[in-house]
Amino acid sequence: MHCIRMFSPYSLEPETLFRFKPVIVKACIREILREQLSGVQYEPEEVPALSRALAESIKNKLKDAGFERYKFVVQVVIGEQRGEGVKMASRCFWDADTDSYAEDLFMNESLFCVAAAFGCYHY
Repeated sequence: MHCIRMFSPYSLEPETLFRFKPVIVKACIREILREQLSGVQYEPEEVPALSRALAESIKNKLKDAGFERYKFVVQVVIGEQRGEGVKMASRCFWDADTDSYAEDLFMNESLFCVAAAFGCYHY
């Protein structure tokens, strides 16, 4: 009698090489924020489009970074630099073994931008 092993095409955990790495994601976010916001002045009418464009750029860069089977949620907040404080918090329901997030902050004389990327493994 022969035993036949059946393997599921679904992986319950990402391979070590393809795990979400917050350090790499933070570097991707930082690069995009610096490229696209250096020298930009705060214009309230342009902030919604700029936020969406930044979020899309970050998401696309993360897709190209090789995090296989991850779904990404990217949040971008832009505000005017007036010397005031801002607090931001998030809550997620996820698997602490495979999912994670990274964030970065960009500031110039006119504006501040906080971008966060959340990576959830999809099995």
